[in-house]
Parts: sequence; C-alpha cells; structure tokens
Amino acid sequence: MNVEKRTALVAGATGLTGSHLIKFLCNNEAYEKVTIIVRQAVSYSHPKLTIKIKNLDQVKTNDFKGVDDFFCCLGSTMKKAGSKEAFEQVDLLAPVQMGKHAQAQGAKHMLVISAMGANLNSSIYYNRIKGKMEEQVSKLQLPQVSIFRPSLLMGDRQEFRLGERFGSIFMKVLKSSFIGPLKKYRAIEAQQVAFAMMQKALSMQSKSVSIYESEEIQEIK
Repeated sequence: MNVEKRTALVAGATGLTGSHLIKFLCNNEAYEKVTIIVRQAVSYSHPKLTIKIKNLDQVKTNDFKGVDDFFCCLGSTMKKAGSKEAFEQVDLLAPVQMGKHAQAQGAKHMLVISAMGANLNSSIYYNRIKGKMEEQVSKLQLPQVSIFRPSLLMGDRQEFRLGERFGSIFMKVLKSSFIGPLKKYRAIEAQQVAFAMMQKALSMQSKSVSIYESEEIQEIK
C-alpha cells in the first residue's frame, strides 16, 4: 500500500527548536518536501529541503502552496526585538498571518510554539501576547491546530542569550527538585519539542485544536 507523502513548511527554522525540526522532517520518510522561510542562508542542506530567503513581511499566500503541515517556530525576546511593536510582529502578527496563508492554500495542520503561562488575560506582557497568538490561530479555519507550551528551552543557540543561559544552568541544577505538581516547570530540551511537533503532525488528532503543556511534550516519544 502506498502511503501518501507529506509536505512541510517551517517558519523559524534557524531558531533553537526549528533547527532541530527541519532535520527530523528531512530524515523522516513520511515527508517528501520540506520548505523553510528564513531571512538569511543556512548551512544545513538536504535533497528534500527548499530554502526561501525573505523577510516576514515578504511572505505571501503562494509560499504555502501544496503545504500539508505548517510548523511555526517563530519567537523573539523584548531585548532582541527592541520594541513592543517589533516583538509583536514576530510573536503575534507573523504566526497569525502565516496561519491565514496556510489556511488559504488548504493546509491540513498548523503546529505552533507558544510558551508556558500563555494567557490572554495575563498581567505579564509576554504571556499575554502569547495568549493572544493562541486565541487567534485557534480561530483559523484549519482542520488541525496544535499549540505547544514548553517551559524554558535548553540547547545550543546560535545567538547568546545571557538570561536563558543562566536560567538553563539553574534549572539543570534544580531538576531533581521539580517533582509532583512542580514537574511541569522543568526545563525542556528544544530537540524534544521539535520531535514532539513532528510526532503530533504525523498522528491522528481527536480535536481540531490541541494544546500541549511542557510536561506532556516531554513524554511524547
């Protein structure tokens, strides 16, 4: 029996999670084509990989033609973005707009990274923006939307983030202390988040919108 091959598009492919994700996708026989949208050339290459170099505001609906699974791994920080407006462009507006492009081209599944604590009504700005993003992508007319809420991501970034570096060390030292109700706060390897995203893309979902908390992401094999 011939199994229908899938196509994927990844936004945020140069980030900590996205860089792992594209390797998983390219090396999985279920996918015949993987397209990434990046602002600059990447060193990774694979026969299945198509690279589109463009800024977020240059992404068009046609870029999503033939895409089955859209993986959105976009994410920034206030310090890196430089302003609330720039931060919201990456963490809110771009994911929603790309989701609309994917919907218009008939994509089957959007899988997006959010954050632990995402809440539309949060008093914390970062969590509130993530909550707004979740709300808006959940309302898209896509067959499937999967939202991933990881705790602090661990792994080797191309860019250096001092706060995350200290946080990662701190979380590793205290990992054994995060048990019971506190287990969900354990830091998580970005590679595991990427793997979980691919696994959920390839599995049947019972709900049109699914949210995966960090503890659950950790257990996906």
